[in-house]
Amino acid sequence: MIQVGDVLHAAVQSLGGQERPGQVAMSAAVEHALDSREHLLVQAGTGTGKSLGYLVPALLHPRPVVVATATLALQHQLVERDLPALVAGATEQLGSALPLVPYAVLKGRSNYACLHRAREGTPDDTGVLVEVPDGTLGSEVVLLRAWAEDQAEQELSGDRDSAPAHTERGWAQVSVSARECLGAARCPFAGECFAERARDIAAAAQVVVTNHALLAIHAIDGVPMLPDHDAVVVDEAHELVARVTQASTDELSPTVVDRASRRVRAAVGRDGAEHADALADAADALRSAVDTLPDGRLDVMPDGLADALALVREASRACYSALSGRGDAGGDGPGDSGGDAVRQQAKAAADEVRKVADRLVQDNEHDVRWVTQRGGALDRVPAGGPDRRAGSNELRVAPLDVSLSLRERLFARTTVVLTSATLKLGGGFEPLAASVGLRPDERADEPVGGSPAEAVEPDADPDGHDGRAAQWRALDVGSPFDYRRQAILYVARMLPAPGRDGLGTATLDEIVGLVEAADGRTLGLFSSRRAAEAAAEHVREALPDLDLWCQGDAQLPELARRFVADPRSCLFGTLSLWQGVDLPGDTCQLVVIDRIPFPRPDDPLMSARQRAVERRGGNGFMSVAATHAALLLAQGSGRLIRRFDDRGVVAVLDPRLATAWYGSFLAASLPPMWRTTDGDVARAALRRLRAG
Repeated sequence: MIQVGDVLHAAVQSLGGQERPGQVAMSAAVEHALDSREHLLVQAGTGTGKSLGYLVPALLHPRPVVVATATLALQHQLVERDLPALVAGATEQLGSALPLVPYAVLKGRSNYACLHRAREGTPDDTGVLVEVPDGTLGSEVVLLRAWAEDQAEQELSGDRDSAPAHTERGWAQVSVSARECLGAARCPFAGECFAERARDIAAAAQVVVTNHALLAIHAIDGVPMLPDHDAVVVDEAHELVARVTQASTDELSPTVVDRASRRVRAAVGRDGAEHADALADAADALRSAVDTLPDGRLDVMPDGLADALALVREASRACYSALSGRGDAGGDGPGDSGGDAVRQQAKAAADEVRKVADRLVQDNEHDVRWVTQRGGALDRVPAGGPDRRAGSNELRVAPLDVSLSLRERLFARTTVVLTSATLKLGGGFEPLAASVGLRPDERADEPVGGSPAEAVEPDADPDGHDGRAAQWRALDVGSPFDYRRQAILYVARMLPAPGRDGLGTATLDEIVGLVEAADGRTLGLFSSRRAAEAAAEHVREALPDLDLWCQGDAQLPELARRFVADPRSCLFGTLSLWQGVDLPGDTCQLVVIDRIPFPRPDDPLMSARQRAVERRGGNGFMSVAATHAALLLAQGSGRLIRRFDDRGVVAVLDPRLATAWYGSFLAASLPPMWRTTDGDVARAALRRLRAG
């Protein structure tokens, strides 16, 4: 009988690594969870090798397993490094039992080039591409089209990650969303389609690597995006709630409605122009209504805005109906594929506008609605979403709580393994478990183990669920790092508490003293762009001989490259640097955190969630704000120790971590570093590292 431990050992050897006790314990626990069909939460600290810890039992499981990640970096690591090493190591162990397609990667349709779009060129409302000199959008698209043809000829993936350097606008000219796709029955290039080929390969694979967003669309929204599978492993699981929320958040602005009206006009021509005109008029009404509103949450929908949204909804519905009656609903042959594509794009735009307007106008207690100024303080939708150009205010709507959706539509239907270096908040798994819909009274207290053969298969229920209990187990396999010897946590207790006016002089001077003691080698994590820029300016003036880069000076990968290349440099930034940035070695011996990263008091979604907890009689601050802060603090401090010979100091310049009543909860979420509130001790340690 093939043993997980033997295959794990072979895979580790294939990577040239060394097996670690935490990795072995994790692989055994994941194997048990998959076989017994119990949910599992595994905290595996940095350096554990958690990827192989779940990939090995996933590969050996009798039925397919989906692995969902939050970042492209981890997805790339799994597909390019860990899984090939696992297959190489497992070949000798498994022989003919090795799955024919051991693994595949599957992304959303817009991540693959569309050959119909690339070859027949159905431009969106930016117009026909006529400029081709170097550096123009036209030249970029010409290059992307040539790349797509080359990918098709060689039967390669057509994946955006392998494309030449490009902008969002350029990629939009050679790709389509799922709504805009003609479909295999009507597209003349369906036989070569990159997205369809990726789906076919994934359908035959044992391990399917995807992302949190696609998992959310498949499980929460009920749109079949993933092949049949028996279990899901969620890596970077501390991000799951945020990614599911993001995938379920809709935006609507007059600019978006205007764009939809132009697409409809291009599709219907003169005969149906009245529908496009009505939608354009509705966009003007929405602009008049939304531009008079301040940023912030909409607890009560103003009458004028409700009327404008109703106009948008009805006009977009009429456009969709008009387009649906123009012979593009199907057929036996491909027909006029160029015209089909224009109509399909217009239908998708009109239907999306209708759907979001309808959701916004509904008085739904499960949704949070708010207004944000384009590019304003509350504008947190990542690049690649709606048009980011200056213009009218924008409306957003997001789910108040995703825990029930996750419980009923994910955990009730399949076995789920959640893993991350940060799952225990405040010293326990319960806060994270509650955020995904798992209840404390459903936790199994007995240790992981027992015979999988003794597991009882659940009965199916009439709602289509398989009746699987929400029982869950938790395991902390620790970290191979000796944090008490490798790292110091310095809390600047003598500094004043942070205020609303930005960084004070004492805090800025403290940053300079720490950076000087470390001779650069500093990653600065700040709660706002303004704070990061103020600190950068102050340090540059005080220590002009050091190179210091601030987020926004260049693209993040380029800034990280510069930081790693010059150990005496500093890198200051905001949320993008708190998570997922791997900077091992002497280049990062000091991590400065300016303040406890509580959500902004005016954050519409977080404040609404906090209020909802309080209405149920709970502690909204601890359940929402403190848990959010604990997670980010743990992630931020985790940037320091990335390998066995790393040493350094995490400096938290917010005295509340040591003095406030909630400080112990936050501190219990951090790695077990040696702690001090004496700045002289921290600076002396940095000088010793510098001398060494």
